[in-house]
Amino acid sequence: AEYGGVTPDALAKSAYRNVKLLENHDFKDIVVSIKSSDVKTMVEAYRKFYAMTEGEYPLHLGVTEAGTAYTGLVKSSVGIGALLLDGIGDTIRVSLTADPVEEIRAAKTLLRCLGIRKDGIEIISCPTCGRTTTDTVSLASYIEKTFSNIKEHIKIAVMGCVVNGPGEAREADIGIAGGKDEALLFIRGEKVRMLKGDIVGQLLDEIHKM
Repeated sequence: AEYGGVTPDALAKSAYRNVKLLENHDFKDIVVSIKSSDVKTMVEAYRKFYAMTEGEYPLHLGVTEAGTAYTGLVKSSVGIGALLLDGIGDTIRVSLTADPVEEIRAAKTLLRCLGIRKDGIEIISCPTCGRTTTDTVSLASYIEKTFSNIKEHIKIAVMGCVVNGPGEAREADIGIAGGKDEALLFIRGEKVRMLKGDIVGQLLDEIHKM
């Protein structure tokens, strides 16, 4: 009522009031969550509370009721990611209207993209263009699924052509640049050899050698 609705100021002040209520009753084992289904409201509320309390309390981040696997992933990545890049947040929850396993995958990938987690594979892949000579969409998805159980942090590039592929993905640990019925294998930006036949299988062999 004081702020005329659910605003960042209202959420931050409400969270602060509840924290003090707990502390007044000698309860101090507190983690604070200030979730909203609106990304901008959620981000601003967390920032305001963090500033009010000078980072004294651990914060649990999340965009609540974010939506489907696609929409919810985008909203959660924007909201949670923005705060983590600010150095705000201690635990997270990616909320999706999907299989809970997808929530975990999304959270791990988000943390990996921010450099907070240092495990698992990271796919670097190019958008399709006129130079693309292979089905990079299917290939990148297949490689990501096939290598999902790898524990080491490895950047795998899946590029659509041999012209710019290795150069554009020079930061990858290993990758392939597709050609017609073949692919150029490159490691850390250096061209190694052409792969034919079971391209994914040969790529897996090379990864195991690393």
